[in-house]
Amino acid sequence: MNRSIKLKTFTISFLLLIIILIGGFAITNRFNDSQRAIADVDRNAQVIVDLSIEIAASQEIVWQIQTGINQWPTWQKNVSKAQLSGSIAVGSTFHWETHGLPIDSTIREVDPMRRIVWGGPAQGIEGVHVWTITPTAKGVLVHTTESWDGPPVAADPDGMRTALTASLNTWLADLKTAAEEHKS
Repeated sequence: MNRSIKLKTFTISFLLLIIILIGGFAITNRFNDSQRAIADVDRNAQVIVDLSIEIAASQEIVWQIQTGINQWPTWQKNVSKAQLSGSIAVGSTFHWETHGLPIDSTIREVDPMRRIVWGGPAQGIEGVHVWTITPTAKGVLVHTTESWDGPPVAADPDGMRTALTASLNTWLADLKTAAEEHKS
C-alpha cells in the first residue's frame, strides 16, 4: 500500500472513531437526560396530593429558599426543626420536624433550579415528595406532589388526605411569602 492510501485510510478511520465517540456521547447524554426525572411519588399510594402556586419571584430565589433546608423554620410556620446532613445531592439526608412529627428524609433526585425529590418514613407513613419549579411570564409556577402510604394512612385515608392538603397549602403559601418578600 502506498503512503497516500495509508494516510487516507488512517484519516478516514480516525474521523469514523471521532464520529462514533461523539455519537456515543450524544446517546449517553440523551440517556442521562431521560433518567433525570425517574424519581416520582408512589403512584399506588393511598393518598396522593397535587398542588401548585404561582410565585412572583425568580427561579433562583425560589430554589434557594426551598433547598435551604436548614432555614426552613425561619419561614415555614409548621416546621420547628430542620437539619441537612451534607449538600443538596442525591443520597443526602435531612432531619426535620413538622406538626411535632420528626421526619428523616433522603434526597432522591436533584435537577438544580427545576426539580427536587425526597422521601422517607415517619411513624409508619412512607412519604415521597416531588417539587418542580417552572419559569412563567410572572415568575415561577411551583408544583408539588406528595404521596403517603402505610398503616396509619390505611386507617384514615380521607383524614390523611385532608391533613396533607392543608400542610402543603400552608407550605406553598409560606414559600410564596418568603420568595416574594426576598425579591423586594
